[in-house]
Amino acid sequence: MNDREILAGVSAVAAKHLDWQGPLLPEMRLVEDLRLDSIRLLTLAVEVENYFRVCLDEADDAGLATVADLVAAVRRKLARESP
Repeated sequence: MNDREILAGVSAVAAKHLDWQGPLLPEMRLVEDLRLDSIRLLTLAVEVENYFRVCLDEADDAGLATVADLVAAVRRKLARESP
């Protein structure tokens, strides 16, 4: 799965579970641009995990500042879990 496909999945999750409207761009900051508080950030992380069937750990969560960071974390998890 490439970054564009992962971004599309993250966008679908954000639209469904956070009522995000409009484009989701890689450079967007999760807290500042998407205005995610701790609960909404957790919701995004959990629903992304469910969508992609991966498990993000604390090390992944700590480094997530932008949408691109989240896409990269999912890509790494998918690469580790694929045969």
